Amino acid sequence: MSFEERYFQWMFYLWAISQSVMSDETVKRFDRIVSIHIQLQSKKIVRAQDLADRFQVSLRTIYRDIRTLESSGVPIVSEPGVGYSIMEGYRLPPVMFTREEAGSFVAAEKLMDQFTDDTLGAYFKSAMYKIKSVLRGGERDWIDAIESKVSINQTRDLFNKDIPDALEIIFESIAENTQLFLIYQSLEADNPSERNIEPVGLFHEHNYWYLMAYCHLRKNYRQFRTDRMRLIKRTTTPFLYQHGSIEDYRLERPEKEKTKIVILVDKQVARYMKSNANYHGLLQEAPKGDKVEMTFMTSNIENDFARWYLMFADYATIVEPESLKERVREILSNVSSRL
Repeated sequence: MSFEERYFQWMFYLWAISQSVMSDETVKRFDRIVSIHIQLQSKKIVRAQDLADRFQVSLRTIYRDIRTLESSGVPIVSEPGVGYSIMEGYRLPPVMFTREEAGSFVAAEKLMDQFTDDTLGAYFKSAMYKIKSVLRGGERDWIDAIESKVSINQTRDLFNKDIPDALEIIFESIAENTQLFLIYQSLEADNPSERNIEPVGLFHEHNYWYLMAYCHLRKNYRQFRTDRMRLIKRTTTPFLYQHGSIEDYRLERPEKEKTKIVILVDKQVARYMKSNANYHGLLQEAPKGDKVEMTFMTSNIENDFARWYLMFADYATIVEPESLKERVREILSNVSSRL
């Protein structure tokens, strides 16, 4: 049977389901079967329990839905104890998107423009052209109406412009388990250093992209900020170690001793401080008349917290500790001597 025949057989089968008894339960099953098929196409292996959890149905229901897909001609491979997969090479034309799903592409495209490097951004644009090509007229009109009304501005350079394909190289390394050669400028060093690394994963935090990797120079796991990479190259050297998930190594970072900080802030100013307060260890807020008492637990009073506090110092009072007061006085004294 040809691809087109399988496709129309499948669409006819779904139409037959939807036309049989149009109860709420029938519609739910129709939507669930379509969603299961999409998920099978999007992942290498899908566990029955994961499907049951996602759709909040029993395993027996999932088994019945899988049999329905199989009877409609979808070649599903079942591996006991592992899960389900679709036979390699089998694909159906794209499912139609709702207007709301199509609208979500606008935000995704704007974010990709600002938060990826040039090469990956170009790939995404190419993918978006393909997605838009299968949208119906109404969905295309919906995107056109809001596309020019959404703007995202990134104030920092997330990647070195001299290596526009950094993310592509990193993704390839992770997927193929091959080491990378890196020239990296750390904040503490005067000169960049050469590293051979085994990437574990990428994460975005505090407006920067970071690569978690095993560093053969340091013989340990390290974080590398993408904008400090001066050069990144592929190698054919395979990984020497088996790595866990990215969160495994982020959670392993040694916990520094923390100090309790309490400050009183004008109510109006406290609103502006909240955007970065969590980064500095905000624990709680409590109204105190026309003030807000903010309590923090932080591990870096001398630099991070003291300098952040100075941004709002004329509207805030330090309740404790005394060491923070002394550090703020010291910074102000240094500033005064330079004026």
